[in-house]
Amino acid sequence: MELAPRPLDIPSSDRLPSTTANRAEILARHNAALADNEDGYDDPHTGLFVFTAAYLASRDCCDMGCRHCPYCD
Repeated sequence: MELAPRPLDIPSSDRLPSTTANRAEILARHNAALADNEDGYDDPHTGLFVFTAAYLASRDCCDMGCRHCPYCD
């Protein structure tokens, strides 16, 4: 499966719609994790660990609906 034609710091609108609560904070945490070459970050709403698009790009797609899936459009 090929990566979607978008930068890894831009999530799919299907996975992280513009109406998502805490979207700005989510993107800030994701981008900080990308910049620090970390595998993920703690979600500001749920406290769950979320993988970055870069980490997910290093693996095969699992079709589990990952927030930052680099494979979906």
